Amino acid sequence: LGDNAKGSLITRGLAETTRLGLAMGADPLTFSGLAGLGDLVATCSSPLSRNHTFGTNLGKGMTLAETIAVTRQTAEGVKSCQSVLDLGRRHGVDMPLTETVVGIVHEGKPPVVALKELMSRSAKPERR
Repeated sequence: LGDNAKGSLITRGLAETTRLGLAMGADPLTFSGLAGLGDLVATCSSPLSRNHTFGTNLGKGMTLAETIAVTRQTAEGVKSCQSVLDLGRRHGVDMPLTETVVGIVHEGKPPVVALKELMSRSAKPERR
C-alpha cells in the first residue's frame, strides 16, 4: 500500500481504538499522546515493530505458519486480536480493522481479499 492508504489505516485504527477505550471509560486524551497515537504510529510503520514485520510478511503472501516460523519474537497482535474483537463486541463497539486482522490471522482470509472488503464498506460519519 502507498503512504496515503497507510495514513488512512492508522487514522482509522486510532478512531477504532479510541471508541473502544471510551466505551470502557478511558480518558480520551490518552489516545492522542505517546501511549495512544505515538505507539500506534511506531507499531504500524517501524520495521523494528514485531507486529509491523509480522503483518508485512503476511501481506507479502507468506502463510501464517511461515510467518510464525520466521518471527523470532512474539507479535502480540496475533494472539490478542481475537480477544480485542470480543471485547469490542461486548461493549457494542464497531471494530472493522480488528475484524479484518482476525479474518487474516485466524480465519485464513487472503490479505488482498480482506483489504478489498474493508475498503468497500459503506462510508459512515465520524463519531466518538
